[in-house]
Amino acid sequence: MADPYAPMPDDWERALAVVAHPDDLEYGPACAVAAWTAAGREVTYLMVTRGQAGMDTMEPAEAAQVREREEWEAAAVVGVKKVEFLDHPDGVVEYGLPLRRDITAAIRRHRPEILITLNFHERWRGGDWNSPDHRHVGRALLDAAGDAGNRWIFPELAAEGLQPWKGVRYVAVGGSPFAAHAVDVTGTLDQGVAALEAHRSYLDYLGPDHPMADARGFLERKVRTFGERFGGKPAIAFELIGV
Repeated sequence: MADPYAPMPDDWERALAVVAHPDDLEYGPACAVAAWTAAGREVTYLMVTRGQAGMDTMEPAEAAQVREREEWEAAAVVGVKKVEFLDHPDGVVEYGLPLRRDITAAIRRHRPEILITLNFHERWRGGDWNSPDHRHVGRALLDAAGDAGNRWIFPELAAEGLQPWKGVRYVAVGGSPFAAHAVDVTGTLDQGVAALEAHRSYLDYLGPDHPMADARGFLERKVRTFGERFGGKPAIAFELIGV
């Protein structure tokens, strides 16, 4: 039997969640976000794209507007008051200095103690291949966590008033096949379901036979599975990486 999950650290006040697309956080991590905001912690969302290439039945410009609106609704459900978008092109996000700089600027601006992202490893738990957007954003975030504290990397940011921030302690990775920590979401599952259901345009696009189209069923199965390694309590699991 796999080792039990350890509880996520709770000695922090501010988090910045950085993901590639609107809805990335709603497939599980948002349940934990709701628990954190309910406990008085501040969580800010940063979307690298607007998800404009996510539905081939909708033109990118329209999709961007729809998905941005739905992300704002989803964030509000779980107590998140700030959502920002970087406007990198959906589907072709490139790892490189521009992305690292943009994320570094956000870290310096919001000064979080914890960063949250989605699985950036090559594969998901079930073995399916992960998307390049997820892989590139997660790895850029890990590098930006160090860049944010070094005044000689992207020195122009300091000139813009964004002073170095060395307060990031770790990155929490949702959906990771290497998760070893978890958050009890007993009281926030309903909020997580409502947040995922806010992405109705994308769920409808997936079709009724897709396993994620049933938001409640999808999340209930997930938290129950994680809970088997967390004392039987509904849980969302994370890989915790020190930085």
